[in-house]
Amino acid sequence: SSQSNEGPHRRMLCIGFEGSANKLGVGIVRDDGTILANERDTYCAPTGCGFLPRDTAKHHRDHIIRLTQQALQKANITDPAKQLACLSYTKGPGMGSPLVSTAVVARALALLWNKPLIAVNHCVAHIEMGRQVTGAKDPVVLYVSGGNTQVIAYSLKRYRIFGETIDIAIGNCLDRFARVISVSNDPSPGYNIEQLAKQGKQLVDLPYTVKGMDVSFSGLLSYIESIGKDKLDKGECTQSDLCFSLQETAFAMLVETTERAMAHCGQSEVLIVGGVACNVRLQQMMQKMVEERGGKLFATDERYCIDNGAMIALTGLLMYKSGYEPTPIEQATCTQRYRTDEIQVTWRD
Repeated sequence: SSQSNEGPHRRMLCIGFEGSANKLGVGIVRDDGTILANERDTYCAPTGCGFLPRDTAKHHRDHIIRLTQQALQKANITDPAKQLACLSYTKGPGMGSPLVSTAVVARALALLWNKPLIAVNHCVAHIEMGRQVTGAKDPVVLYVSGGNTQVIAYSLKRYRIFGETIDIAIGNCLDRFARVISVSNDPSPGYNIEQLAKQGKQLVDLPYTVKGMDVSFSGLLSYIESIGKDKLDKGECTQSDLCFSLQETAFAMLVETTERAMAHCGQSEVLIVGGVACNVRLQQMMQKMVEERGGKLFATDERYCIDNGAMIALTGLLMYKSGYEPTPIEQATCTQRYRTDEIQVTWRD
């Protein structure tokens, strides 16, 4: 049967390793898009701190063997050397140490199992995962996470960046504000801000910085950091009001630039990917804009929009099947800077 991994119609399987930030993920995907396993373990820094590269890399080293075993077990893979077609790992972008600690394992297992290894661009993997899970055909993509904020559309074998942040990412802005007001990093600072924002009643006036297709969040963050403490001390507003105001302002900037890309590219679909994409308020605001334009919004839940191994496995398999040369072990390195438009998208028309 087409479902089996044996016989003449044997389906190809790929295992993917993700560790570019504080989420460690190992996923296994079949070439019909079925996700057989998607194991994840998150490193949560203490309240008031961000996750440091060294601590995050140690977390990944401590948990990656266990996660790999769990993923293989869940996917019923007893003989990886025989059952897997290839392996893939995140080459970048991301934090150096965590990327490297994950890539070491991918290289070792590729040698151990004697299988081809595919180096994957993290941003492209988010897009492919979103397309696979939602069924979006040719959307304008808003990619929002702790490290990236980009408005992207596909054109001529590349994912082109139409607009982006010129300083910090939206997720970084939210996370750093969470630190300022001592909001917990468990399960994630952004999630906790989202919950607080639901109780917000008062919209505090904050700087709104859109420059053409690009956005800027560093001034917004400095401003809310400086006035926030003062306003809280004087009892002029609550923590919830500040979280609500930060979200409303920052998300409006993202919706504006996404709408401009839709108009420019003549597209009717929007897909939101990345860790911040599971924020329900951002989804609501985007939905309203897309509806007004007669379009359709596609979004996924935390299983797929937060960094995970399945998106790396899926993209590795797409690359491998479309004729990408496997990465030689000595070239299977990592890079902290890796643009979304550097990748030739050979698997799309």
